Amino acid sequence: MKAIRRACVVVAMLLAVCGWAQTNSSAPEQGVFHLHKFEQLIGRETYTLIRSQDEVVLKSDFKFTDRGSEVPLTTTLTMEKDLTPRDFQIKGRISRFSSIENSVHGRSAGQVTIPPGENFFDIQGYAPVSVQMMLVRYWRSHGSPKTLKTLPRGEVQIQDLGTETFTIDGRKVELRKLFVRGLIWGMESIWLDAQDHLIALVSIDAEMDHFEAVADGYESGLAAFVTGAARDGMANLARVASSFSADEPAVTAIMGGRLIDGTGKPAVENSVVILRGGKIVAAGPAASIPVPKGAEFVDAHGKSVLPGLWEMHAHFEQVEWGPIYLATGVTTARDVGNEREFIVAARDAIAGGRGIGPRLVMAGVVDGTSPFSLGVIRVDTPDQAREQVQKYKAEGFQQIKVYSSVKPDILKVVTAEAHRLGMTVTGHIPQGMNAIAGIEDGMDQINHAMYLVAVMTDPKTGTIDADSPQVKKVIKLLLEHHTVVDPTLALLEIITHSTDKPISAFEPGILKVTPELREGLETMGVPPQQSQQSAARFRSLLTTVRILHEAGVPIVVGTDQSVPGFSVDREIELYVQAGFTPMEAIQAATLVPARAMGMEKDSGTIEAGKRADVILVDGNPLENISDIRKVSAVFAGGRMYQPAALWTSVGFKP
Repeated sequence: MKAIRRACVVVAMLLAVCGWAQTNSSAPEQGVFHLHKFEQLIGRETYTLIRSQDEVVLKSDFKFTDRGSEVPLTTTLTMEKDLTPRDFQIKGRISRFSSIENSVHGRSAGQVTIPPGENFFDIQGYAPVSVQMMLVRYWRSHGSPKTLKTLPRGEVQIQDLGTETFTIDGRKVELRKLFVRGLIWGMESIWLDAQDHLIALVSIDAEMDHFEAVADGYESGLAAFVTGAARDGMANLARVASSFSADEPAVTAIMGGRLIDGTGKPAVENSVVILRGGKIVAAGPAASIPVPKGAEFVDAHGKSVLPGLWEMHAHFEQVEWGPIYLATGVTTARDVGNEREFIVAARDAIAGGRGIGPRLVMAGVVDGTSPFSLGVIRVDTPDQAREQVQKYKAEGFQQIKVYSSVKPDILKVVTAEAHRLGMTVTGHIPQGMNAIAGIEDGMDQINHAMYLVAVMTDPKTGTIDADSPQVKKVIKLLLEHHTVVDPTLALLEIITHSTDKPISAFEPGILKVTPELREGLETMGVPPQQSQQSAARFRSLLTTVRILHEAGVPIVVGTDQSVPGFSVDREIELYVQAGFTPMEAIQAATLVPARAMGMEKDSGTIEAGKRADVILVDGNPLENISDIRKVSAVFAGGRMYQPAALWTSVGFKP
């Protein structure tokens, strides 16, 4: 018997050495990830990893439902025994608006070939989560290189940050933390156990929204993982800010530029603008503005001097937005829906000089329970509605954003409580209502022009006629209630464009973003066979914005992310296409949003006493509105930034 036992031990050892043990071959590894958006559970991924003598095969079924839209994705990754990729197949959707179908065989994909002997891995974007897990295992088993090329394109950087301990369901769990860059625009936070099973991922999805994945059995740790990622993001924001730290001059004199002060007055050629202590102290013709002794001069000859821009539909969901907005000339951004802890931390970091970015004003999102819900802050009862509005007020939010599943009777409670506390209400028009009902129930502002298209379109003809009784009724209501609209045309243009037309044909900024971001954006659009109907829909949006503007309804520039930074410029250009004068389009990004937020005494124009938010632009946007893209210097609260350095700090081309 002893001999038999010894023989069994020897055989088992040989099998283990050869990689043929039962645990390494016939028993598959299986797992489940719970998928979240804004911390709301929206789906799951199941995966199976099968090892044989010749290969390792990963099969993943990834699927979530985002606001009623299914986002399914299937993936098969075949690897050598050392996890070197052999074949990669991915097909499905990565967001409501983005589809993907790709394959990689061997070491080549398109124009990219990995030389023999060089490490690489097959992966495309943030999903599926199990492929990211295999990426980390490959990276660790191949020497943890500083950079790792990926197919079908790109490269990643992985940083091991050591261990971190969490308390999950009453037990202490020690996990290893990693940062991953190159799969999305920005940084992902990943936690793994000692066997390199991925436990949690905090990232963004293809719509640049907060996305989280947590392994089965660790769901109760979601909040802790999100908090940890937010803390990492703020530390990263501080690091970026430190590279731009500089002493603000006691006095700055911007000399010789064309002053477009945002008030609507004619431009002043050869102007002087004086900044001191974060404020504008004087602005006007050079002949009438004395320059204080010791002022630091900024030469603006040949340039236009404008107020810092506003972005009225931001989702500041990762720290990289800070430098991007400043590089675009945005010095104030309204965030209209975020994870509360993250955006409060970002606002405070920027305001306290521990981060870099525009001043943030905020609208806290609330939603009701339905298959179309967003986030985790629910207002299904009057008490919940009042409680959440009060919480946002206590955290310093200026507005409430209503999302699509809030019930009509609850909307009235939200607006009443917000108004009682001195807040205003913006957002989507909830399901079961239209824009008229939303305004009558207390909404002060509306996000997205399509809600107004719906109530201004003649149901018989399918057209929008400015002289029709229906349109006149809507206009009258908007004017009586002083309703403000942010149309988000730049985003809607991308969503409705035909995929056989490159986005760069109308938004050249896409050629300057990081490769991984461009790749995701270029999947957006409609199939060519739907292009005529889609183009007609976008024309109706432009028509609606033109009619609203001509009637005097306040229109403000807001992009809902889209192409980071550049879409602010595109929104302004589209307003000119819709019939705005260049001056009016500039005011839609300066004075009009400042008024809409009750901050016109502080911002929106270049006048004495206001914040020192000023931009310099090469050329004259009053003659060519696209010159608004040529920002050459930004003053945010009096501190000067060079856009080229800001662009490159987050991987964009200047």
